[in-house]
Amino acid sequence: MDFRARKIHHQSNPSNPGTKHLLIPQSETERLLEEHLRTFGKTVERGTELTDFVNRDDDVSCTLRHAGGRIESLEAAWLIGCDGAHSFVRSRLGLAFEGDTLPTGFVIADVHVTGLAFSPDEPAIFWHPDGAVMFFPILRDRYRIIADLGSVPLHTPDLEEMQRIVDRRGPGGVVLSDPVWLSDFGVNERKVRNYRKGRVFLAGDAAHIHSPAGGQGMNMGMQDAFNLAWKLALVEQQEARPCLLDSYSIERSGVALQILSDSSRMTRIVLLRSHLAQKIRNFIVKQIFCISVIRRAIANRLSGIMIGYPDSPLNVGSARGLRGPQPGQRMISARGSEGGGIPCFILAARDCAEARAMIARHASLLMSEVRRPPDENGIWLVRPDGYVAATAKSGNWAVIDMALKGMAAETSTLMKN
Repeated sequence: MDFRARKIHHQSNPSNPGTKHLLIPQSETERLLEEHLRTFGKTVERGTELTDFVNRDDDVSCTLRHAGGRIESLEAAWLIGCDGAHSFVRSRLGLAFEGDTLPTGFVIADVHVTGLAFSPDEPAIFWHPDGAVMFFPILRDRYRIIADLGSVPLHTPDLEEMQRIVDRRGPGGVVLSDPVWLSDFGVNERKVRNYRKGRVFLAGDAAHIHSPAGGQGMNMGMQDAFNLAWKLALVEQQEARPCLLDSYSIERSGVALQILSDSSRMTRIVLLRSHLAQKIRNFIVKQIFCISVIRRAIANRLSGIMIGYPDSPLNVGSARGLRGPQPGQRMISARGSEGGGIPCFILAARDCAEARAMIARHASLLMSEVRRPPDENGIWLVRPDGYVAATAKSGNWAVIDMALKGMAAETSTLMKN
């Protein structure tokens, strides 16, 4: 049986929906990010290795080894370990990477593909009693192909083995050639309990790792960075209290638990071995993916746009009875920063004297303009990363003031008062 992922439709205008291809190689994403970083006069030093660090009260003393062997000592205000599943930073901190390793391994190949009988810009999964084979488009005529090994030990495949797997499990007539990458991998489902220790943080695979099912790994790591960056910037600029940083681990750890659960469930569905269980799975999946509402709901969940922080310590107030997001939920098109990229909160409310007075009182944290609210009867305080921090009924400005005072640095609050 084959299951083909549908195109994701982006409807900026419901009367004229347009299809956008949302799959690009990770290497291209990295290139675009590095290119953007260079506009700030910064570069990624790929040949530089962190060999040691000391986590102190006021800074982090780091030892670096450059590509040519030169050793450099560096005093950093903060250190963020984004060094992957085998993280040196995590190991040096002594943080346990708790979880399990699945008994089944996978083989993977980036290859040129011809003879496809399905749309070349759509992912496809083919289920067979021997296991699944999955096709993910990368570039024109080039795919990433992943197949589970079942009880066969992990090993690096050659092109002939990948062709045999595709011939047996795939749709037929598919020819592989010109491999760029052939490898194998096991699946771990692990995370640390706390993403922070002193002035050192963990992000991405260094903090959590899960099955590639759903393709959420890179997005998860970038979302960790988004969450931490604005908080770290405000604390470093002495506009926010250092305790703001404690919310990073709480918020992102909760999201990681959800993603680990989702990806684990999807992986176990793919790896079903019982013939009866496979037939039931195939029937159910085929039926539910004929329903556009379900396809869109799954796409929204996998894309990460449904992620929220309902248990965040930053949440204040309630929007019950109002049309709009609750604290911890994402507000669409509500991220902002002012000159120099300084992170700012957004006030979404009716433009009135009280709103302008609130902005004047917390000028270092709030954008200077009032945004239109989702409901004229409410007030929304939106974080720099687009999530709602506080909500209140119109006129109840004390809730918004309390939320901002709870985050503002004491020196900043004293200056305003």
